[in-house]
This record gives sequence, structure tokens and C-alpha cells, in this order.
Amino acid sequence: MKQRPHLLILGGTSEAYRLAQSLAQWRTESIPLGPMRLTTSLAGRTTQPRQPAGNLRQGGFGGIAGMLAYLLAEQVSAVIDATHPFAQTIGHHAAAACAQAGVPLLRLDRPPWHPITGDRWFPVATWTEALETISDLALRRPFLAIGRNELAAFANQPQARFVIRAVDDPGQTEASFQQAFPQATVILGRGPFALAEEQALLTQQRCDGVICKNAGGTAGAAKLAAARALGLPVILLTRPSRPAGAMVETLAEAERWIRDVLVRT
Repeated sequence: MKQRPHLLILGGTSEAYRLAQSLAQWRTESIPLGPMRLTTSLAGRTTQPRQPAGNLRQGGFGGIAGMLAYLLAEQVSAVIDATHPFAQTIGHHAAAACAQAGVPLLRLDRPPWHPITGDRWFPVATWTEALETISDLALRRPFLAIGRNELAAFANQPQARFVIRAVDDPGQTEASFQQAFPQATVILGRGPFALAEEQALLTQQRCDGVICKNAGGTAGAAKLAAARALGLPVILLTRPSRPAGAMVETLAEAERWIRDVLVRT
């Protein structure tokens, strides 16, 4: 008897949620693949994450060895790495673990953003370069939309009164936050955000620049459009390298790959 397929999605992005929602429908449709186990794994960095379709797993795997043990114990048929473009560590761990386990791996990677007429972008390879660019541009109230785990790179910068957006209040989850960012303004929110919202935030908070990662996709693009409309500079962190392997940019391509892999297994 053919084993029930088990698909593991390394998630946290909007694409991962949409893919899980679509794949969950396969379990009720009359398709040759039959019932499927569907698990989305989240890193556990937010206190109240959205519930994806299918099963939810939270927390790290424990490195390559831990992920390999999970793949074998849970009899995973295929892995979709739909993590954030800057989640470099999990990407390399997944590539190594899947190679050792003989489990097919696909990277679902949204295309990066590219500047258009009116953009004032300053690409940087590191946050150290970003700090230098803040100084060069003499920014005094930049909008920092980089995620809670990256904030330490901007700590203790008295020349900049950052406006920080986060899903969870870092002042309540990080004991040293108030000392490291004594003049910061924290805005809580979970995207996606509309252009009007982003433009209003930048205007009301008197921001003179935007600092973010080149995450790509549509969910975070509004802040770039708002900066363009207001003539603000954008300091943009370029993407890190990812392991070579199968990669697609759309959900439709990912679903075709999954069907092909599961039919063969």
C-alpha cells in the first residue's frame, strides 16, 4: 500500500500561508494523490502567529541533525522552503538535511524588488553599511522596518530617533530595549499595509528615510511606494546567498512541482 504523502512547508511568509491553504484543498478533492499530511513549520519568533491550513509545528529543529531526524521520523515526502528571503540559516540547513535524507526540496522564492523612476535607493550588503549610510545622509528619524531580530545592529545610535515597526512590542520582550533605543517610537502592526497607511505613517511620524530588507513580493512593497511618493531615501539590505537547487517564484509553479514529486514517490 502506498504511503500517505507528508509535505513539510518551512513557512512564515504570506506565500507559505497561501500555499498551505491551497494544498489543504487537495485532501478533499478527487485527485490521484489521495489524502496528504500537511505540516507548516514556523520558527516561533512571534508570540501569536497566524494558524496555517493543516498542521502547525513551532520552534527550531536543532540544526541539520535535528531536521534530518525530523524528516526521517515523520516520513516527509518533500519539503518546500517558503521562508523569508533573509532566513539564510534555515535554508542551508534544509538543503543539507534533505540531501542526506534523500527528500526532494524546492525553494519558493519571491522575486526581489527593483527600483523604478522616482526611487532613491541606497543598497547595502550589511547593517554596518546601513549605519554608515544613515550618517552620510544625515538621517535623524528613519523608519526601521527590519524585524525584531535585527534591531541589535541599530542599538545605541543617539544621532537617530528611530521609528520602529514590529509585530510584538520589543520593549516588552527584550529587557535591554529601552536602554538601547531610549528615543525610539514603536509602532505595532502586522502587514500587509496599504499605500495610504504607509504614507500616512511616514508623514505623521516625520520620518526622513526608510530602512528595510529587499524582501520582494507585494506584502511589503507599499512602504517603498510611500517613500517614493514622499521623496524619501530608502536604505535597502541586499539578499544573502541561498543554496543551489530547485527554485520557483510562483505558487502555481510550486504546486506543479509538488504534484510531479508526489506522483513519483
